[in-house]
Amino acid sequence: MEGFDKKDGFDKKRNDRDDIFSKAVRAGKRTYFFDVKATRKNDYYLTITESKKRFEDDGRFRFEKHKLFLYKEDFEKFADGLKDAIDFIQAEQGVYNEEGQQEAPKESEDALSTAEYTNVDFEDLSK
Repeated sequence: MEGFDKKDGFDKKRNDRDDIFSKAVRAGKRTYFFDVKATRKNDYYLTITESKKRFEDDGRFRFEKHKLFLYKEDFEKFADGLKDAIDFIQAEQGVYNEEGQQEAPKESEDALSTAEYTNVDFEDLSK
């Protein structure tokens, strides 16, 4: 089979199918890319890429990238873990608005429910 290449036409078809959705989020010196891609069996997965611009000693720059692959069977557990971690940080250290200014720490739901139970008047028990 002269002139036959298994990959002829495959790369174009693969690239058309591979990129389903992309969203770039600029956050200070970093950019986060959320890309939905498809496997050969057309199962979707998410890649999250952090990109930072780094300057070399000679003045040139390069982009340093870190990539995370997240598969659909892990979405719920990942989202729960991310939410728990963000809630903890915001409860402990506060929230930053879009201008980078710190707002007051949020009280967690657990702290509010505990506060309700700790305000017990023992005179009420004797009645």
